[in-house]
Amino acid sequence: MTHNAPSLAPCIIDAGIVVNKRDMLRLLEDLGRVSYEEIRQGQVYRRGEGYVMEVYCDPSCATVVVNRTLYLNVNSFDYLELDAPENERPRFNLVLDGRILSLRPLSDPISEREEERQSEVHTPTRDVLSDVVLTDWDEDDEVDL
Repeated sequence: MTHNAPSLAPCIIDAGIVVNKRDMLRLLEDLGRVSYEEIRQGQVYRRGEGYVMEVYCDPSCATVVVNRTLYLNVNSFDYLELDAPENERPRFNLVLDGRILSLRPLSDPISEREEERQSEVHTPTRDVLSDVVLTDWDEDDEVDL
């Protein structure tokens, strides 16, 4: 008698290899500012800094790194290797046939979330303006077509 137990999803903490495209998307989409290196056969060919503008999964589009912006297609890579060297920022290595696009975050997601929360704090002026706009909208919500 054989039992087909459901397979468990992997658990990766700081280091490991990710092959699932959805997992790769989730890990890459909130990187923000990064430093990057293009590595081929162990040699660095290009390096720079940029901002991850978009991460997608589309077999008909390319990964593009230009003008300090990164548009990352997870279909351009076989897997994502995560590495967290001690006392350094983590590395996100996108790998395809000996070619690596290595990304290191330059921003800290915890600090960025705190800044976002602080900028969302309502000031009395903002609340009054919101009330005025909502009041005007209520009065003019009947539209003649």
